[in-house]
This record gives sequence, structure tokens and C-alpha cells, in this order.
Amino acid sequence: MVQPITKAKIVKKFGRKFKRYQSDRKIAVKESWRHPRGIDGRQRRKFRGIGPQPNIGYGSNKKTRHILPNGFLKFVVSNLKDLELLLMHNRTYCAEIAHNVSTQKRKALVERAAQLNIALTNGAARLRSTETE
Repeated sequence: MVQPITKAKIVKKFGRKFKRYQSDRKIAVKESWRHPRGIDGRQRRKFRGIGPQPNIGYGSNKKTRHILPNGFLKFVVSNLKDLELLLMHNRTYCAEIAHNVSTQKRKALVERAAQLNIALTNGAARLRSTETE
């Protein structure tokens, strides 16, 4: 199994999701973040006790940004040619097979990734053969 070159500790400055203002009070207002835009809005005016808003200070470290928990950066592959690009970068990037790749081509990609010693994030997905005979 291939290991990443460096495995830096990933530090998150804000451990949970930013919740949309009044999403706990109204059913129609979902939790996914939207910027408050009202002229008298308490959250937009940053009153105390309302909850944090996302801003640039919550950004993650440049060295650890986009790094997966396994220590690799993700690269989406759709065919064997895409997989060959990672030949020299197999200690930095891991491959993720795109969602629209068929089972037949998926098997070929998994086989070739093992030969090139490239880590796959979803290597076991859609590989089971279902025979109904």
C-alpha cells in the first residue's frame, strides 16, 4: 500500500457547519448557509449571541487545504489515460474513479492502479458481479 510523502496534521478552525440564520425556527428555512441580507438583520449586523458567520479567518492552512484524511490530494479519473498522469505523483495524489464510469472499465482502472501503485479512494465501488442464473 502506497503511503503519502508527508502526513501533516489537519487543523480545522471551526469544527461544525455554519447554520443559516433562523433555520431552527422556520421549517421552510433549511440549514445550509446563506448570507443574511436584511436591512435590520441581527446576524448581518453581527450582534452578540447570534452565532458565527463564515469569513476569511476560518480558512484552512494552505499546506493542508484539500488534503483527505489519508494524507493524499484527490484526483478524479475517468479512463486509463487519466490514471497514467498519476504515475510520477502517486505519493501526493490518490485517484477517485468518476461516478459515471461503467463496471467493466472500473475493473480495468482498479487493476491498472494496483500495477502503478496508485491509491484509490473508491476502488471497491461497483465491482461485485451480480449473477442471476
